[in-house]
Amino acid sequence: MRRWGMLALGTAAQTVACVFVYGLPYLSDELRSGSGLTLGQVGLLVACPTAGLVLALVAWGALADRIGERVVIVAGLASAAALLAAGSTVDGLVPLGAVLTLAGAAGASVHAASGRLVVGWFSAEERGLAMGIRQTATPLGMGIAALVVPALAARGGVTGSLLFSAALCAVVAVLVGTLAADPPRPERAAAGEPSGNPYRQAALWRVHASSALLCVPQFTAGAFGMVFLVEVRGWSAVNAGQLLAVAQVLGAASRIVAGRWSDRVGSRMRPMRTLSLCIAAVMGLTALGAVWPSAPTDAAVVLACGITASTNGLAFTATAELAGRAWAGRAMGVQNTGQNLAASLTPPLLGALIGATGYAWGFALAGLLAAAASAVVPAGPGRTRQPSRVKARSGTPVGQATTAEQRA
Repeated sequence: MRRWGMLALGTAAQTVACVFVYGLPYLSDELRSGSGLTLGQVGLLVACPTAGLVLALVAWGALADRIGERVVIVAGLASAAALLAAGSTVDGLVPLGAVLTLAGAAGASVHAASGRLVVGWFSAEERGLAMGIRQTATPLGMGIAALVVPALAARGGVTGSLLFSAALCAVVAVLVGTLAADPPRPERAAAGEPSGNPYRQAALWRVHASSALLCVPQFTAGAFGMVFLVEVRGWSAVNAGQLLAVAQVLGAASRIVAGRWSDRVGSRMRPMRTLSLCIAAVMGLTALGAVWPSAPTDAAVVLACGITASTNGLAFTATAELAGRAWAGRAMGVQNTGQNLAASLTPPLLGALIGATGYAWGFALAGLLAAAASAVVPAGPGRTRQPSRVKARSGTPVGQATTAEQRA
């Protein structure tokens, strides 16, 4: 049961880190009306935590590889809590932006180390499910932010919202510091575990590339699904938001199901390739729905928002397994960096395309990139090694990917 406790702590840490990184958009109205900022200035502030996150991911991952996961998570969350508390007292665009950027960089520790903590405590036969559960932290953090941040902003302004995020980070930092334990670190590499620099093989690069490509349909559906339902299908903003809340639940469930599927078939790559093709098909249906709007179009949008999130956990699990314990933190940092860059670039670039040509072309391009991702995913036809259940409960080394997946 200990490994499930570690999973709960890792998921909680990831969730609270996502609350403040992805909760800032819900402060937009308060920042404009209460702080007198323009829409462009608000956009800059919203981007600050993500910018800090991207810049610090690999460094935090390397530190986790060297000194362990628990210390890195605690240090990052405690620093983020202190910075957010300090941010509640500052005024002005530049000082607040600087604090938010540093807080995002501190929170990057969780993105780099919590996944490493989870995969280290689970064997290959349970690792996909565990990482699928851990990946639900993103929609969960966004959901908490959506429910709490606007209400706090209405009562206490930006100060109340930042203090709320600071309190969450501080509480979870104490819990992780008190209850979490690093996975066992064998003195020698286990049989079958990758050794040396994993980036000398093509497989890890292909996982990063395919995952970045799959971020395009995910953030196309997420960024433009609501406005599409309002503008094209005539939904009210409130009802469209409620419908897409269902899509968030579907997205969280799809990550868990995909992870369990990969455990059952003994491969991360085969489900990832199949799901990439499914994503391409669903985005194609959504594009057709934009050309001929009808009731099934609404279902296609919900399905797109859900299924496009399904491959995230698979990609992170494959990254850790292909990298091996000595490189898992750095590799997850690179994986996170690529995904965040793709996520940041998708809304403005696809928004420009949709503005010039219409929703159908934007959705179609996202589908084509998902199809391309299926070709980039490493082959990996064999099964992962299956450690015994006893080893799974005591923690097993990361790096149980198939030889084919390592060399693909």
